[in-house]
Amino acid sequence: MNTAIASAPDRPRSWKARIVGAPSAGPLLVLIAFCVIFAFTNPRFLATQNLSIILQQTVIIGVLAIGQTLVILTAGIDLAVGAICVLGTIVAGKLVNLGYDSVLSMGFAVLLCTISGLAAGGLVSGLKLPPFIVTLGILGILTAALRLISEGGAFAVRDPFLSCTGNTMRLSGFVITYGVVIMFALYAIVWYFLNETKWGRHVYAIGNNPEAARLVGIPVRRHLMSVYVLAGLIYGIGAWLALGRIPNADPNAMQTANLDSITAVVIGGTSLFGGRGGLIGTLIGALIVGVLRNGLTLAGIDPLWQDLVTGILVIIAVALDQMSRRRR
Repeated sequence: MNTAIASAPDRPRSWKARIVGAPSAGPLLVLIAFCVIFAFTNPRFLATQNLSIILQQTVIIGVLAIGQTLVILTAGIDLAVGAICVLGTIVAGKLVNLGYDSVLSMGFAVLLCTISGLAAGGLVSGLKLPPFIVTLGILGILTAALRLISEGGAFAVRDPFLSCTGNTMRLSGFVITYGVVIMFALYAIVWYFLNETKWGRHVYAIGNNPEAARLVGIPVRRHLMSVYVLAGLIYGIGAWLALGRIPNADPNAMQTANLDSITAVVIGGTSLFGGRGGLIGTLIGALIVGVLRNGLTLAGIDPLWQDLVTGILVIIAVALDQMSRRRR
């Protein structure tokens, strides 16, 4: 008598099951729920002009959250997001105001942002220092350096090239900025590399278990370095978009960018413990934050209460992720 019974092979999941099981499914439902609530409570919410404003307000944090997602997927965290982005605005603006070519000035600013990512990646991957400590230290260094470079004050940047990402275009009555187009293009490009290339699969593997990834032959240090370098490059592009949104170089700007970018990533379903999540969820998370703030503003809610509600959402998202990991 046979004592073993062959189990049936796993059936491929249907497209409905894949959608429901996707990490971004929950955040998408939350986004839809917020939109429905605000649409019923305020008729101005669904006006094309207001929807355009939401997208424009999402651009900077949405782009910075791309780099933050890459870092968090490797089980790290980047607390220097805002400072690196401000570095790009200050350097580009100061060089242009000194008479240098605007394209070269912006290119040099993006290069410096990329080098900042390189420095963070080198310390994390080479010396194996905790990402929290490394990026916190870079935040302090850049905060002081920015005040020295700007001589303690803000200054206007009126160069046409630096501010061109804030120019608008009309699509069937819907007005969007070039910055919005660049944001979606960045999401598409990075999504492709993260989901359709060996590099992206290695990023997830490192986030799940770096030691196991090393044992199967993945060059963990090199991949960690590439993640931080790419993140720095994206922060530099975010600086260009920031100058299009607010043509002003201010060393005290974006003080909440670190928290806001982490918020978008976490609410979007990416695990703070690494290895799970993705850019589609991050984009949805950034839109959730934008919709929430816009809807509460239309309702006349004080910004302090908006921060409180956003903080509660972050705690709930992390708690759900923790419970999900325990079940697994």
